Amino acid sequence: MVKKLKAMANKSRSESQLAAAVKDSAQEIWLAGLGAFAKAQEEGQKVFKALVREGTSIQARTMKVTEDKVNDVTAKVTKVAAGLQKQANGTWDKLESVFEARVERALARLGVPTNKEIASLTKRVEELTRSVESLTRARPAAKRAAKAAKPRARKAAAA
Repeated sequence: MVKKLKAMANKSRSESQLAAAVKDSAQEIWLAGLGAFAKAQEEGQKVFKALVREGTSIQARTMKVTEDKVNDVTAKVTKVAAGLQKQANGTWDKLESVFEARVERALARLGVPTNKEIASLTKRVEELTRSVESLTRARPAAKRAAKAAKPRARKAAAA
């Protein structure tokens, strides 16, 4: 195109021919620009759609990896929490045992009987109650026998 312009200038054409050639060249440049813009727009939409597809794929993979990591972390935290709870329960049991032992010693110093001592005394009272009841039942029979033996003893003494 530049060669055309130089050729025309060299041949000493008229200015109007030169203006027409410049106008034609400008028109061609303009049309080439519009064609390039249309081509870029068309290709841009294709590229945009391809980028959207790739972004969707990356998002899906990222979500899966994230869910897997969250599940792993949740499992680890649950395991650690269970261990801590077990440890806390053991500590609580030890604390409870220490407290019970101290209360027991304090009650012993005050002379308060323990549950074992009370249970033993209750058992002994029940045994004694049974013995008294059996002796009470046996006593009326002995009284009757003694009453019956008194008249015989009088008769034997009188004879």
